[in-house]
Amino acid sequence: MGLFGKSNEKSPKDMVNEWTHKLRKEGFNIDRQIKGIQREEEKAKRHLKDAAKKGEKGACKILASEIVKSRKAVNKLYASKAHMNSVSMNMKNQLATLRIAGALEKSTDVMKSMQALVKLPEIQHTMMEMSKEMMKAGILEEMIEDTMEGLDDEDMDDEIDTEVAKVLDELTSGVLDKAPDALADTLPSATVEAEGATALSEDEGEEDLTSRLEALKS
Repeated sequence: MGLFGKSNEKSPKDMVNEWTHKLRKEGFNIDRQIKGIQREEEKAKRHLKDAAKKGEKGACKILASEIVKSRKAVNKLYASKAHMNSVSMNMKNQLATLRIAGALEKSTDVMKSMQALVKLPEIQHTMMEMSKEMMKAGILEEMIEDTMEGLDDEDMDDEIDTEVAKVLDELTSGVLDKAPDALADTLPSATVEAEGATALSEDEGEEDLTSRLEALKS
């Protein structure tokens, strides 16, 4: 009981309004994060194109990998926004039902969306707290962790390599293919040095043989 005998417990309507407000606030935060990641991606694109013109394949691959990671992060954030919108829509429906039924109802759709949202580090704390409140309110059953395993590391590496190749092709338009590999650049000089060393060795051998012949004559 609260002050003057009043209960501190929130009404279902107040709880729904509070959850909707939190979802809207986190949605704005995600929008800011998406814009920030996309700005960094544009910078990486410019650097990659400059590196491609200089024939720096190693730098291009590193930048392409960063771009792939950025795009995956943005896609994940967009998916989270979709889950948030789904929960918000369900909350509106809950308010409509509340007027008739007088209580909030369980929702498997909200359960699925919240299970996805609690896995996102950026909003995990807020979503975990909200999930606990929804369980108390009877909208969610006990949260069950998703036990499905993700892709194997090897499969993930293959997928990333494929995406990196696509980004390189997209941003360099084949310019990078014409550039020599860093290793190949060093091979000619190394070969020349080896040939020079062999020739020098042969010259020294001939001089040594000539000296011996002269010694025999004397």
